[in-house]
Amino acid sequence: MKAKKPKKITSNMYAKWGYLFIAPFFIVFTLFTLIPLLSTFIYSFFESFMDGFDQVGPNFVGLQNYITLLTDSELYKYLWNTFIIWIMGFLPQIIISLLLAVWFTDIRLKLRGLQFWKTIVYMPNLVMASAFGMLFLTLFAANGPIISFLIEAKAVPATFTIDSSVWGTRGVIAFINFLMWFGNTTLLLMAGVMGIDNEIYEAAAIDGSGAFRTFFKITMPLLMPIFIYVFITSLIGGVQLFDVAQIFTRGSGNPNNTSKTLIMYLYENLVPSKNYGKGGALSMLIFFLTLGLSSIVFRYLVPQTKGKGDGKDKKYHVMDVTRKPKQVDGE
Repeated sequence: MKAKKPKKITSNMYAKWGYLFIAPFFIVFTLFTLIPLLSTFIYSFFESFMDGFDQVGPNFVGLQNYITLLTDSELYKYLWNTFIIWIMGFLPQIIISLLLAVWFTDIRLKLRGLQFWKTIVYMPNLVMASAFGMLFLTLFAANGPIISFLIEAKAVPATFTIDSSVWGTRGVIAFINFLMWFGNTTLLLMAGVMGIDNEIYEAAAIDGSGAFRTFFKITMPLLMPIFIYVFITSLIGGVQLFDVAQIFTRGSGNPNNTSKTLIMYLYENLVPSKNYGKGGALSMLIFFLTLGLSSIVFRYLVPQTKGKGDGKDKKYHVMDVTRKPKQVDGE
């Protein structure tokens, strides 16, 4: 009697379905991100621009475009403008978002209509930046309602315009960015706060920790991963600031180019003059600037561990909030 051959075990090829599902991302990334990035990098080594109606180049010039940019004082002026405007918008954004996040997530307050207020806070994030730019351009026009009110109140001279004020223009642009993004930041920080176990707060309250001590010793250390994410994304958005400043200043960067950003400078090289060589070099410099700043943030803010283990040696941890208990008579 012949022995039966063992049945051949077959396995379903689940891996091919995984590759199929992730393929659209890699296709889109390659077509719309990787190829343009490589093309920009290649163009940065060529001389290619429009001289009137004549096309000059492309001619290979090596690092000349980078040397021209790095020796141009205007580049550093626009870089300074960009960071000043970003800091002016980010500082109130992170402070107010932290306060709102802690306030909305405090179960002791028992706030009513919390979903309504969260919706109101997030709504400005749904408005296009161009719409905000046009709105504030109208409000702060020479004969607009805000300037007219300030002149009537004799807070500014009768000849005052927002284009003539360096810090006024920067302040309005920074305020628009704050208004657009503080709601999104608030929800992100709320998610981080709600991820903290309430038992930690209860234990801190029993041990006599006050509100400020609990916030700085418990909430902030445990909120650090979300805070780092918000900081890096805001930093990247600040470096790429363009649409609000472009529309509010009508592309001029007035007064005296003090509100012109790096991306506005890039736009001038790419669109009107079609200087693809210089524009490509500037794009790569902005890319490496963003990469470097993000690396610095990761280096100094991301929790570091000295070695493998249970994670007790992390740089950031919940600090002791307990107070020394009072001695009871008879002990």
